[in-house]
Amino acid sequence: MAGSNDRDSVLATADVSRETAQKLDLYVAQLVRWQTIKNLVGPATLAEVWTRHIADALQLLDLMPEARTWLDLGSGAGIPGLILAIAGPPGIRVDLVESNARKCAFLTEAARVTGASVRVHNARIEAVISDHRGVDVVCARALAPLDQLLAWTEPLLKTGTTGLFPKGREAAAELTDAAARWTVGHELVPSRTESAARIVRVTALASKSS
Repeated sequence: MAGSNDRDSVLATADVSRETAQKLDLYVAQLVRWQTIKNLVGPATLAEVWTRHIADALQLLDLMPEARTWLDLGSGAGIPGLILAIAGPPGIRVDLVESNARKCAFLTEAARVTGASVRVHNARIEAVISDHRGVDVVCARALAPLDQLLAWTEPLLKTGTTGLFPKGREAAAELTDAAARWTVGHELVPSRTESAARIVRVTALASKSS
């Protein structure tokens, strides 16, 4: 598990309340407990859960501070969606979409323990995406190439939803690939957790075939 120095440095940077810090501790405890049977995150990253995963999720809140409704695709271990629900502003609501039933069981239990305001959907993205038109933000982390993310989220991004997609150093290359069939209004935001990584913020989308 991550050391206390990692935890303290992340919490100091995020400037979260004591209550939120306690809820994040509960989340980490659940993650460690379930990891042994569910393999929720890469085993090598569990020791860096605060700096590798939680800090990576928390930075999204600062990019859309006014957002209250979020949709997290391929939620897996709840990163970023469950973390956003735990640490977000009053009134935040996050919908978590995950096709793996075992991971949904973890998400449901972690939400119960932390009191996070989430709804867990055990479903494929294609089956539910249109039900979430009007959300403020759609996000996905370590799920699929940007071109595929845009294809999934087109019904939302074309109607005013902002997309936040954390990417590694391949962000620019993925944008180039996506440009073959999409016109993307976007901004590349430097990640706070990895100097070469970028968050792709999508503010407009149009298909070149339409």
